[in-house]
Amino acid sequence: MPRSLPGAPVILYEYPFHEGIRTMLRLEHLFDRLAQLMPRDAPVDHHFALATIFEIMDVAARADLKADLLKELERHRGQLVGYRGNPAISEAMLDEVVGRVERAHDGLNRLQGKAGQALAGNEWLMSIRSRINIPGGTCGFDLPSYYAWQQRAPEQRRADLAGWTSTLMPLASALYTLLSLLRESGTPQRMMAAAGQYQQTLPQNKTYQLLRLRMDGEDGLVPEISGHRLLVSVRMMRADAEGRLRPAAVDVPFELTLCN
Repeated sequence: MPRSLPGAPVILYEYPFHEGIRTMLRLEHLFDRLAQLMPRDAPVDHHFALATIFEIMDVAARADLKADLLKELERHRGQLVGYRGNPAISEAMLDEVVGRVERAHDGLNRLQGKAGQALAGNEWLMSIRSRINIPGGTCGFDLPSYYAWQQRAPEQRRADLAGWTSTLMPLASALYTLLSLLRESGTPQRMMAAAGQYQQTLPQNKTYQLLRLRMDGEDGLVPEISGHRLLVSVRMMRADAEGRLRPAAVDVPFELTLCN
């Protein structure tokens, strides 16, 4: 997914190599959106904050998501503890990271059932959820109680949203911790897409989970990324007058990071 970097004319794109990381990135995207919408005052922003909560519940409903995240946190903790005694690594910094992983693991482990399960028992919220994807389905005459809630003071709506999202925060903490560790595992390398094309063979004895590509965002080029455990391919594209992406046969420098 693309990420704009403030203060620099570059865009950071991320490409997941398997479904588990794809799910994590989608959830991170939704939590980031929720964090932007909740502090605002307008009822329409809080409407979309609530819609985002429902999207998070939908994605988090995957049966094995919680177990997978706990397993990954345990794996990272084991790796980090194995670094103890290494003179090249700061013990204080290592303790801080291990503590962060343990707190995320404990918080998610204490969560009863799937993330958002507590909200599924709220009939009022579920009445909104059942209609929010219907075009115009949350009009005042369809859901008068929801319309009345939208007329409340912004601080009251924010307090309600904060209460509802509190049940999702252990999931968010686990996600942000894991993705932070994953992103920090890679080393950026300067690459060149000659005539708009780049390919790299990956070592068979190493499994990568995430690709990060950073490039100039001012020239209108968009990277088309594909990859699997053995090969990464990048093709630079440019939109034509109708918005369709076409191959761009120009040399393009970019920064590539492979994370495992």
